[in-house]
Amino acid sequence: MNEKAKNYWLDYWNEKGEVAPTNVTAWQFGVDADYLAKLVVDGIKTATCSGHIFYELEKEPLPKVGDYSIILNGVNEPEAIIRLTEVTVTPMNQVTEQFAYDEGEGDRSYAYWWKEHEAFFTKDLKAYGLPFQEDMLVVCERFELIAK
Repeated sequence: MNEKAKNYWLDYWNEKGEVAPTNVTAWQFGVDADYLAKLVVDGIKTATCSGHIFYELEKEPLPKVGDYSIILNGVNEPEAIIRLTEVTVTPMNQVTEQFAYDEGEGDRSYAYWWKEHEAFFTKDLKAYGLPFQEDMLVVCERFELIAK
């Protein structure tokens, strides 16, 4: 976590008069970090997903309900703090229209969600020499905005 994100995190908890939890990470969303961070700040984006295989390949633990994240913009500055409220692992072709809508991107349609996620995962999987599969497992996360 960079210094700005760390200070943002600590300042938030100091203002609340509470000890900062340790279950926090700082990261950027997908392809357009500024656009996606703004959707979070505006309360439009309340969900996100990632490929399960990438957690395995990168030996990273899966996110858990109650985890916090500092959402960074395109220049790694903090824009918001979110807390996970739900984490499920499901085949991509079984993600619901409601989940796609809650991701808040584009026209919020399932067709838009599918097209963008298929392209994103295809590109990222290619770096590992792996093909995209419609039933690949995705980690679906719902979150609440707690600070902006």
